[in-house]
Amino acid sequence: MDKYEAIIGLEIHAELMTKSKMFTGAPVVDSVEAEPNTAVSPLCLGMPGTLPVINKKAVEYALRVALALNCQINQDNIFARKNYFYPDLPKGYQISQYEEPIGVNGWLDVTVNDEMRRIRIRRVHMEEDTGKLTHVDDGTSLVDYNRAGVPLLEIVTEPDIHSGEEARAYAMKIRQILRYLGVNSGDMEKGVLRVEPNISIRPSGSAELGTRTELKNLNSFRVLADGTAYEIERQAKVLDAGDRVVQETRGWNEAKKRTFSQRVKEEAEDYRYFPEPDLPPLYISDEWIAAARAALPELPDAKAARYVNELDLSAYEAQVLAQERAVGEWFDTAVTAGGAPKSIAKWMINELFRLMNEHRQMIDRIQVTPQGLVELIALVDKGTINNNTAKDVLAEMFTSGQSPQEIVEAKGLAQISDEAALATAVTQILDDNPEMVARYLAGENKLRGWFVGQVMKATRGKANPGLVNQLLSQQLAER
Repeated sequence: MDKYEAIIGLEIHAELMTKSKMFTGAPVVDSVEAEPNTAVSPLCLGMPGTLPVINKKAVEYALRVALALNCQINQDNIFARKNYFYPDLPKGYQISQYEEPIGVNGWLDVTVNDEMRRIRIRRVHMEEDTGKLTHVDDGTSLVDYNRAGVPLLEIVTEPDIHSGEEARAYAMKIRQILRYLGVNSGDMEKGVLRVEPNISIRPSGSAELGTRTELKNLNSFRVLADGTAYEIERQAKVLDAGDRVVQETRGWNEAKKRTFSQRVKEEAEDYRYFPEPDLPPLYISDEWIAAARAALPELPDAKAARYVNELDLSAYEAQVLAQERAVGEWFDTAVTAGGAPKSIAKWMINELFRLMNEHRQMIDRIQVTPQGLVELIALVDKGTINNNTAKDVLAEMFTSGQSPQEIVEAKGLAQISDEAALATAVTQILDDNPEMVARYLAGENKLRGWFVGQVMKATRGKANPGLVNQLLSQQLAER
């Protein structure tokens, strides 16, 4: 591939999580779990005499995304008819945006192999989704119109991407932002987020664009990376053989790990776009834009930067805690409750996330509260319990929802810091093991940990480890 350079543009289709559809009051339902064709209206089915009405909430969500992606906002929005004939499109056209999309000229920074890359975003536009076809083994096809008319946002990049890994990094970043904004669940298995790369190659150093192919409806980031890499290699082999790349739409065969031809790629003129006559122009006022901008949450990159610059977290800790909005908000609440940021980060990443994985729970469903974790860390800092006991207490908090203080008192877990009592326990261990003492005094320093373990065992893990080590040093020196 040193001979060629890959030029990739990415289209991402994201369903918006509104309660009703883009141009009708029909409900938006889970297209996987709902019974087919139970969330439809005459407009969804393309019945004569029906008229569309724009969903204001969908426009607000689209505006939110366009602003988050640094786009210029078009205040005068025009919807258009995109004409094509397919069984999942009963009207024979899709209501979309063409010449006047809601957002243009945006950008998004992504990191690939420790290198920052800026991907320009050509446009963000609103449209309606199509129905869903299911092809049956006997050669027939079934269509479900539950998805027809669901608000859909299309995010289109400039051809600034040059590898499958870069495409994956960009798509993952888009998904993260959509989830942060609360406009899309990011569930690619259910088809609410679909990715389509447009791929071409050209001789290295050339300024001309090659003939492109489009991979349709990829439903995972791994498939996006694999499919793009395969298509780049396939096109290189075509050119090396002296043939030409055909502009077409291709699919991905997961079993064979290869792309396959679906149909000749349409051009814009094939769709015969013209302004939607049943919808007036949509004007987005300065006040509407300002309100949408003010309502934006702190986005992942800004949140991670704040964690590093203001809270002194490592870059790794910051990225992990900023990955999901709910996690970042949980952490921020704990810090506001008076916890030390570094300690909270350590306990969340090392212990809380482990429990969440074991119990398969998201952070907004767990019984441990941010205040509860802060109280637990405080018990460790005050010497009330030691670190190992605190891990057991956290596990109990996770399943019972009790406070750490309640658990410590109910189970008698308070750390033993009584010097006299611990001195007695240390003396007993040393007296009972004269051979081990002799070996230690002869130079086997590694036995020190064994002595500490015996004292912890004798005290059922409740001894103050620091005090135990201090008393051991004193008594061993005296022997």
